[in-house]
Amino acid sequence: MIKRSKQRECIKQFLMSRTDHPTAETIYIHLREQMPSISLGTVYRNLSLLADMGEIRKLSPGMGPDHFDANVMPHNHFICRNCGNILDLNMENIDHITKMAKENFDGVIEDYVTYFYGTCPDCLSQDLANKKTG
Repeated sequence: MIKRSKQRECIKQFLMSRTDHPTAETIYIHLREQMPSISLGTVYRNLSLLADMGEIRKLSPGMGPDHFDANVMPHNHFICRNCGNILDLNMENIDHITKMAKENFDGVIEDYVTYFYGTCPDCLSQDLANKKTG
């Protein structure tokens, strides 16, 4: 059993209040206002522990730092190639891909991560506004 930690609880509460999938640094900056003595290393260690325990989800989009999500229920993410924002996608369940993956695989598939990449609505709006003024 892992000992309860005030810092870990604050990190988890902060993540649960957000839908924007913040980075460790963003979490650190916000928590430092409440807990001036917290270190970035403490934030990283606790995020790693929370992810290992399955209490949060670590998102590694492949470009830039990892992001974190308090929603551990199966869902998919969209990553904007322009600004790097990670958004939840509201879509039908695609768990059938696990069945497809199992067809030619003798191991056990326990989970999957799917990222969709493109341009987010904010960046599209900005591009459109720039084209109108340019």
